[in-house]
Amino acid sequence: MVMISYNEAIDMEIMEVLEGCVMKNYTKILGVFGKGNTSGIHSGDDIWPGRNNILYVACEEKDASKILNCTKELRKKMGREGVKAFVWDLEDMTA
Repeated sequence: MVMISYNEAIDMEIMEVLEGCVMKNYTKILGVFGKGNTSGIHSGDDIWPGRNNILYVACEEKDASKILNCTKELRKKMGREGVKAFVWDLEDMTA
């Protein structure tokens, strides 16, 4: 399982790159709040504007590795806008 958290302002760029990578199916959660070391606070209010989106991608380990590499390249390109990926084992799934 790959979870990708990113600034909502770069949603189109993120989706374009990841769909061009190997991401086929995903679950997207819009408008989440958070704080990052480089991206700062996103609370969706006047003081801390902006929000994040989250993508969950259930995939094979080899595809998770490719998505992680694509995300690393996005981090270099997007800088302070904020994009992070987390990977963990998915033990079971119903299809």
